Amino acid sequence: MADILLASMISEVESSLVSSEPQRRRSAPKRAPRRPELPLDDEIRAWSKPVEPVEDLDSLARRYPRRTVSLSGERKSLEFYDTKERPKAFSMDSLEFFFLIAQYFREALPLRLILLMIACQKAGGQIRLTQDEMATVLDVHRGTINEALQEIMGHGIVFKVRRGVYQFNPPYSYRVAEFIPGTELVEAEYVQIDQDKMISKIRKDESLPDLVRFPSLEHMREAIEELRKTRAEERAARRLARAQRQKEGSAQ
Repeated sequence: MADILLASMISEVESSLVSSEPQRRRSAPKRAPRRPELPLDDEIRAWSKPVEPVEDLDSLARRYPRRTVSLSGERKSLEFYDTKERPKAFSMDSLEFFFLIAQYFREALPLRLILLMIACQKAGGQIRLTQDEMATVLDVHRGTINEALQEIMGHGIVFKVRRGVYQFNPPYSYRVAEFIPGTELVEAEYVQIDQDKMISKIRKDESLPDLVRFPSLEHMREAIEELRKTRAEERAARRLARAQRQKEGSAQ
């Protein structure tokens, strides 16, 4: 009997300790969101981190005194003359290349032909022109076109891919991208060929001349100096001969 009373008393105590209401979980105190900051000691890592919104440039400059804070103007669109068939078409050209060919080529036709090929190159520096088309555009005889073209190719400026297709050497002139307008049957296309890929392709082609695979303008610089030296010697010889004739005339 005592055991039954003891068990009853224990049960009553346990029931008094346990609340009949459901227990509520205590919520953890809210922490203020941490704002990411730029790592002041690592400039490279700084730009890959998110930053807090900037209220004004003065506070930003005070916070990061080692950085230069500035606002540039709105980027202007490039202005180029173009056509519907060749919208915003332009090439990258070496100014040193232009500077040297203007001195090297004594005749106008090679220069005109180079400019024509620059204007007609496609993305990747490819020129799809036959010699007849070149002669028609420049209004000269086809035979003179062939002579000028052979001279230009002899310096590794362009090389022949196949009949009617030539390739500009990328370090001299190169068109990176080309927008091809669409038609009712063909969708518009944007073609981009990076210069380094074309250079790598050319250098791997052992069938091409070394001056094409490894272009250099040094031989042209040397030729210009040699030509100037020769022309200076010829002018000095003419002056000497003229002075000699005047001396002989006065002696008579």
